[in-house]
Parts: sequence; C-alpha cells; structure tokens
Amino acid sequence: MTTITMDTLKDEYYLIRKYTEQLAEPLEIEDFVVQADTHVSPVKWHLAHTTWFFETFILKKFLSNYLVFHQNYNYLFNSYYESVGSFYPQKARGLISRPTVSETFSYRKHVDEHILSLLENRNYIENEQLRQLIEIGLNHEQQHQELLLTDLKYNFSFNPLHPVYIANDTFGTSHSTDLSFIEIKGGLIEIGNDAKGFSFDNEGPRHKKWLNTYRLANRPVTNGEYIQFMEDEGYTKPEYWLSDGWNAVQGYQWECPQYWEKHDGQWYAFTLSGLVPIDEHAPVSHISFYEADAYARWAGKRLPTEEEWEHALRHTPIEGNFAERGYFQPIAENIGPHYPFSKGFGDVWEWTRSSYSPYPRNKPLKGALGEYNAKFMANQIVLRGGSCATPHSHIRLTYRNFFYPQMRWQFSGLRLADDVE
Repeated sequence: MTTITMDTLKDEYYLIRKYTEQLAEPLEIEDFVVQADTHVSPVKWHLAHTTWFFETFILKKFLSNYLVFHQNYNYLFNSYYESVGSFYPQKARGLISRPTVSETFSYRKHVDEHILSLLENRNYIENEQLRQLIEIGLNHEQQHQELLLTDLKYNFSFNPLHPVYIANDTFGTSHSTDLSFIEIKGGLIEIGNDAKGFSFDNEGPRHKKWLNTYRLANRPVTNGEYIQFMEDEGYTKPEYWLSDGWNAVQGYQWECPQYWEKHDGQWYAFTLSGLVPIDEHAPVSHISFYEADAYARWAGKRLPTEEEWEHALRHTPIEGNFAERGYFQPIAENIGPHYPFSKGFGDVWEWTRSSYSPYPRNKPLKGALGEYNAKFMANQIVLRGGSCATPHSHIRLTYRNFFYPQMRWQFSGLRLADDVE
C-alpha cells in the first residue's frame, strides 16, 4: 500500500473495511465461531478484533466524549497488547458464542460511523498522527483479511465433508516454466524500506549488507517437484533434516504438505474450493520452514537469505496471483512479468533461511503499538513475497512476514538458491 493521504483516507478506509465483510459473505452462521486449534482464530473474532483496533488506538484517543460499544470488548478482542490491558486467551476464542455475529457487525458499523465522522471533522483534517494511525489500522486489517482466509481454510479442513467456501472450477493454465538459476553479482548492497511509503516498523531502516555472488531460481518449487522428493522417501531420511525439523517430522508424523491426501494413487489437496486434484505445475504450498529446508538439501541447493531475495527481486514489478484474483490458491499460470523471476509476488510466501530479528538501528513504534512486531523477534523465520490470500495493495518488496519454523497453515512455499564457487 502506498502512503495514504488525508484526501484519500475516507475512501481507503471504506473500501478496506468493506472488503473484510465481503470475505465473510459466503459463510453460513455456523462457520463464524469455529476454531480448530490454538494458533488460528474464528472469523467472528477477526471481524471484531480489527474493529477493536480502531476503537482502542484511534477513537478513544481522539474523541474525548467517545463511548465504547461494549465495556468488555477490550478484554474479549485485544489480541496481545499487554500495555492496553489483559485479554481473553487465544486458545479459547472459539468458545465466545456472544456477542452474536449480528452484534459483531453492529460493532463494526458503530466504529466505522465514528471513524468516518472523525475524518470529516475540520479539527483533524491535517492531523498527521491521526492519518498515520488509521494507515496502520488499515494495514493491520489487511493482515487479518489474509488470516481470515487461512484460518478459515484450516478450520474447514477438519470437516470430512470438505466444505466449499467459494466455488472455483479452474485455477488458470497448467504449465510451468523450466527451472533455471539466475546469477546475481555480489557486493555491498542496501535493503530495507526507504521511508518513502508506508511500511511496518520491522522493515527499516534501510541499511547496507555484503553479499557474495549467488544464484536464485527463476520460479518457486512446484508440486510435481516436491512429489519427487516425497517419492524419494525424503520424509524418512534424517540426513536432509535439521535436528528440530526431524523431531517435527516424527512428532507430527508429516508425510506430505498440509491439506494433501491420496486417493487411488492420486494426490488431492483441500482448498477453499473443496477437495481438488494436485496441479503438479503450481507452486507447492503449506510446507514448514523445516520441509522447505529439507527439500533444498535434497535438491543440492539451499534457501536464500532475505537479503538475497530482496536484492534479486528489487526490479521485479509487484504483480501476481493475489487475493483480489479470487482463486485463493497457488496457480500454475504466470500473472505479470515472467523474466527473469516469475511468481516473485503472490501465490506463496517464500521461506528464507533468515531469522526474524531487528535490522541495525531499528526502533519499534512508541507506546502500545511498539508491541506490534518487535516482541516477536525471537525463534521465527522470515518469509517474503506475499501469497494468493494477500491483498495486492498490502505487499511490497521490503515486507517481512514471519512464522515459527514448524508452521504450515499459511500459503508458504520456497524458491531455491545456490552458491557460486
């Protein structure tokens, strides 16, 4: 998302908030509260939490006479902001039958009316702090649009009826470009956001980094290539796995990517369009960092660092298979530029081998919003590029996503890298 001006703020606010509700339109009332595991959240909670964000960090701050919609919502819908107050445990969000779905939408309407009214107040038209807070709130909402989809897919996957969120009989053409590696000259380079557009606090400041010459694959690894790893019994050979990864394989009994199942010798995957045959030409997704790393070792390659990834793709236009495309599934079709790198953005988040840690001279935001990213900079791995569930306007070259290495519920895949001897 480019920087939002005060002139466009109302329109952007309306469109982004409306899109969240559009994502919920195909659902039945029973779908809104399901929570299959502790690391995902129900749809209703996403709808309420994103609203709580605007109420807590904007309306309470700027409107002295503002009356909260419900006095207990700060406890129910705070996610992890310790400095704001205590919060309901994430693992039990699926137990919150009240407020009802109808009341949750009323909560959204209440907050939206006050935000839009605030933006029409002459006293705040040029308030830069207000603009920045709403901009953060809208980017936060877009993050939860993606989480709404990925959490919904996870929750639906436990239903043996393979429920369909949105019917989609085709995912584009079924072919992929031949795998090749582009050599990138090393040297002293710069990465990180240049502060010319919106970015989260973990993306800067821009800083220098030394890279040796390396090679990066022209496209992500496909399902068909990953099946070769599986057929070579890659999940049973500890020599390809990090120690923690091997423990995860044994503990979780992994044999294939998440959502895959085999029927009569054919691989299928559960998608938001139901159970569909695996397209061998589409990028593999729903694999952990451990699986991505093991595949790279099996292939005689490695994962790129986030610095290598960002430097190599710095001239690649940000086009691809994003949420607006409506597939909500990685596809074989190339959307946007094909050369030298295809599918650099959209389709799948690409695991890097970089630990999620602060850049040199990085400083988190002041106040409660300082908890947004900085507190998670331990034991997680950086992913780059966005996915088929990411809003197009939300992604940028410097965007740093991060997950624990065993996580697989996001649309996460990999792109191979190699050293130049």
